[in-house]
Amino acid sequence: MLNRRTLLTRSLQAAGVAAASNPLGCLFASPKSRGFKIGACDWSLGKPSDPAALDVAKRIGLDGVQIGMGSLANEMHLRRADVQAKYREAVRRTGLEIASLGITEMNNVPLKSDVRAAKWLAQSVDICRALGLKLVLIPQFCAGDLDMRKTVEIDRLVNVLRDSAPAAEKEGVAFGLENYLSAEDNMRIIERVGSPAVMVYYDVGNSTDKGRDVCKEIRTLGKLICELHFKDAGYPLGHGRIDFGKVRKAIDDVGYRGWIHLESAAPRGVVSDYTAQCKFVRSLFPRAG
Repeated sequence: MLNRRTLLTRSLQAAGVAAASNPLGCLFASPKSRGFKIGACDWSLGKPSDPAALDVAKRIGLDGVQIGMGSLANEMHLRRADVQAKYREAVRRTGLEIASLGITEMNNVPLKSDVRAAKWLAQSVDICRALGLKLVLIPQFCAGDLDMRKTVEIDRLVNVLRDSAPAAEKEGVAFGLENYLSAEDNMRIIERVGSPAVMVYYDVGNSTDKGRDVCKEIRTLGKLICELHFKDAGYPLGHGRIDFGKVRKAIDDVGYRGWIHLESAAPRGVVSDYTAQCKFVRSLFPRAG
């Protein structure tokens, strides 16, 4: 069993390999002067896997959107060229960005056990190439929830990631793991895969739900963090359990600059609440500095 210091050292070494071998280093671990971009998940905006999410984001004042690949109901439709064209048109129309791709159906069709999910992961690299994206979110909740004691499932996950990682590396695409595991357990999985393309998609709300020290985990993961979700259970950001000023300090300590996506509660309506929450997050995480 690796100790904490060894895990942290290897995580930083892995991040160094990523920066040297593909564009991920400059994308996810760039200088502090680069600043932050604030977006939201299309499913949080009420427009899952729908180009209209960019129009909602523009009304709110966001910089962009994290989009879903689709669902079983629409046959994971972002794989289709005509759907990709609609997203490119939405980008042109709104002037916003598509920040990253999320395979949200993996919460129902788990990567740890279902061959369909493995196929989607491989295809996600092609979608990223078509849309100019550099990050794929791999959510692992509900049916996809991970337990390190279930070694068969973890072994399966590691093997699937190993199979798709070379294509992701070639395209400069990262796979971001989001789950309820600790920072150390995510690092163990990443070490087993052995690819700089596999990183951690860090959600401050998930870790808080599990009683973990968010700032400590951010510092532990360091440059293995590829992107961030901000939520705080049922609270609007800034009115709940998480001290986002301290989160900013931890993020500064590891040098992260890039996208932060709202996935937070909106009890009064997404446009009203997310407009206010965007302003709050922007006050702590500006576009420059």
